[in-house]
Amino acid sequence: MLARPYRLTRGSDYRLVVRRGSRCGGARVITSMLTTGESRAARFGVIISKQVGTAVVRNTVRRRLKAVCAEALPRVPEGTDVVIRALPASATASFAELRADVDRCLSRLTPASDAVSA
Repeated sequence: MLARPYRLTRGSDYRLVVRRGSRCGGARVITSMLTTGESRAARFGVIISKQVGTAVVRNTVRRRLKAVCAEALPRVPEGTDVVIRALPASATASFAELRADVDRCLSRLTPASDAVSA
């Protein structure tokens, strides 16, 4: 799972990333990314609405997305904030499908010069 320094915790941070960040959409998730230029580790946040499903389904999707974020952490440039919004189709998606969607969006949103090789 993600340790506290790698998580977005304030609502204002979520809003800033979603409103001002670059966005990439897929069938299961929408990924927003904002590079702040600060000298700190990348931070991730997950948004899952009740449209995704019951509490059990939402928590399963949340755990899967947090695991995907933990895997992607070394590839995201420092000082970057990422918000992943789960769409209703994510309720029936496997872990591999969610990982593929997020990885595709992160690689598309990350500039080639800033990318950290894994």
